[in-house]
Amino acid sequence: MLLRASEVAYGEGITALTELAGPAAGLTRLADVCLEHLAETDDCAHIALQWEAIDADGKLFTALLADLMLVPAGDQITALSLTGAYWPPPGPAGADLGQVIARCCATAVIGSFLDAVAGELVHPAGTAGHSPVPDRGRQS
Repeated sequence: MLLRASEVAYGEGITALTELAGPAAGLTRLADVCLEHLAETDDCAHIALQWEAIDADGKLFTALLADLMLVPAGDQITALSLTGAYWPPPGPAGADLGQVIARCCATAVIGSFLDAVAGELVHPAGTAGHSPVPDRGRQS
């Protein structure tokens, strides 16, 4: 599920970059998603997550290095968060990106990823029914 959510979110981010920065930004693709084993510290369950992508020149670069966390937030509520760093494509593909555009795209990519993960946690594949997961004040 995390692999699928990563692929969808990265693809949506590249589509947005292409619309904002031109076709060169669309020449990257997600190459690998690396996940560490689920770990627990205090009341937090977390997984280290890394996205490796291939840029327009065929070079591998780290697109995301983060920690995905689940933390109890009440008797029947769990908070899902991601702490880390996201990098747009290097070189020509990302050269024309201003900081505002890069930040907007990073926020959209991470938001899309968290929405997909939250949706799967609420309604795992193969379960009946699906309702949208409300945005509870997403932060970047």
